[in-house]
Amino acid sequence: MAVIGDVGNGVLTGLIGAGIGPSLSPALHEREAAELGLRCLYRRLDLDYLGLPATAVGDLLRAARLTGFTGLNITHPAKQLVIGHLDELSADAAALGAVNTVVFTEGGAVGHNTDWSGFARSLSRGLPNVPLDRVVLLGAGGAGAAVAHGLLTLGTGAVHVLDLDAGRAEDLAESLRRRFGADRAVAGGLDSGPAAALAAADGLVHATPVGMAAHPGLPVPAESLRPQLWVADVVYRPLETELVRTARARGCRVLDGGGMAVFQAADAFRLFTGCEPDADRMLRHFETLVTDPGGPRVHAAR
Repeated sequence: MAVIGDVGNGVLTGLIGAGIGPSLSPALHEREAAELGLRCLYRRLDLDYLGLPATAVGDLLRAARLTGFTGLNITHPAKQLVIGHLDELSADAAALGAVNTVVFTEGGAVGHNTDWSGFARSLSRGLPNVPLDRVVLLGAGGAGAAVAHGLLTLGTGAVHVLDLDAGRAEDLAESLRRRFGADRAVAGGLDSGPAAALAAADGLVHATPVGMAAHPGLPVPAESLRPQLWVADVVYRPLETELVRTARARGCRVLDGGGMAVFQAADAFRLFTGCEPDADRMLRHFETLVTDPGGPRVHAAR
C-alpha cells in the first residue's frame, strides 16, 4: 500500500504522548533522514502541553492525517488507547495489544509495534550469548509485553512475569502461552518480592517506571543481584539507572535502555520512509545526544 503524507523526498512524522518535551526522537529521525538525503520534519504532539487527555489520541490521529503526516510514534499513555482508532494492525501489534508506530496509507491508519524488535536487537547486540533458559520480567504493561515477546522470539525457555497487578501479569503470561507455547510463561505478583524468582533465573529485565528521573529507586533488593545474573533495563532516562549501576557494581553483566530506544526508532523510521536506516550511525548519534551536557534531556519515546 502506498504511503500518504510524503512530499517529494520529504516526510512529516511525529510523536503523541504525555510529557514528551525532552524526547530525543526528533533529533534521531531528522538526523538520520538528512544522512540519507531525505527531508524529515518530526513534531511532538504533547498531551500535557496541549491540555488534552490520553483519550484525545484519536482526534490527534485524525488531525495529523488531514495535515499530511506520514505517520506517528505513540508513547505513554496512549499505546493501547490508539488501537480503537486504527484501521489495521500488524500481527505483532495485535499480539502485543499495544502500538507505538502508526503509518498512514491509502487504505487507512496501520498500527505497528517496534518496541519488541528494538529490545530483541538491543539484547542480541549488547549481551550476546547470555543464557536464556529462564528470565524474570518485572512489569506487565506495554513495555513489558514488548520485552516478553522479544525474549521468547529470541529463544528464551520461559519468562517469569511479575507485576504489582497479579491479574495483569497473568493476562500477559496467558497471551504469551497462546502464542509461544504452554510452558513458555508463568506469572506472579510482586507483593511477596522477586527474590525467589531471581534465585532460579539467568536474567532479569526491568520494564516498570522505577528508576526514571521522576521515580527514583531500585526495583529489586540489591542482594538479589548475584554476579551470575545478567540485568537489562528498558528505562533510559537516566541512562545509568540505579538498577544498572547497582547490578554492575555487584558483578552482573548489564544492558541499559539506550539500545532499545535507538533500535525501535530505526524500525519506525523504516516504516515511515521505506528507507533502510544505519542503526550504527543512529547509535553514535544517540550517544552524542545523551553525553552532551548542553543537549536535550533524555525521555523514553516508547
